[in-house]
Amino acid sequence: MTPVLAIAAWSGTGKTTLLKKLIPALCRKGIRPGLIKHTHHNMDVDKPGKDSYELRKAGAAQTMVASAQRWALMTETPEERPLNLGWLVSRMDHSALDLVLVEGFKHEDVAKILLFRRDAGHDISELTIDEHVIAVASDVDLSLSVPVLNLNNIEEIVGYIEEWMASQ
Repeated sequence: MTPVLAIAAWSGTGKTTLLKKLIPALCRKGIRPGLIKHTHHNMDVDKPGKDSYELRKAGAAQTMVASAQRWALMTETPEERPLNLGWLVSRMDHSALDLVLVEGFKHEDVAKILLFRRDAGHDISELTIDEHVIAVASDVDLSLSVPVLNLNNIEEIVGYIEEWMASQ
């Protein structure tokens, strides 16, 4: 099974900013990352007026849009059940992945790197370090029961992830 690693933090801490640097750094190391991003917003990747949008709105439970460059599967969830990260991960093509990164899902039982940023409006005492937290990436020195990585040193974080992946 492909290892799953969540990057978790409070809103405004820099999860997306970190991932935008982390993903290309992992790719340079030959690691093929996938990504699942959790959002609390009602989102739609399709556009009104496009055929795929109109057909989906006509009642298709799943709509796949495909081209030579990429494909996307949209699944309607009218019952609005809670998201199941394990199920979402299982939908990915693991033959094309070495690692599944997850942005958010901080309450899921998967390995996590928590982020802590001094100016994000939270105190270090608010961090919840449980058995799933493998490290904390921070912009300040911290004394914790897990490794503390330099949030601004992408190569250090990539190296830690490589070591963690090798131990899985």
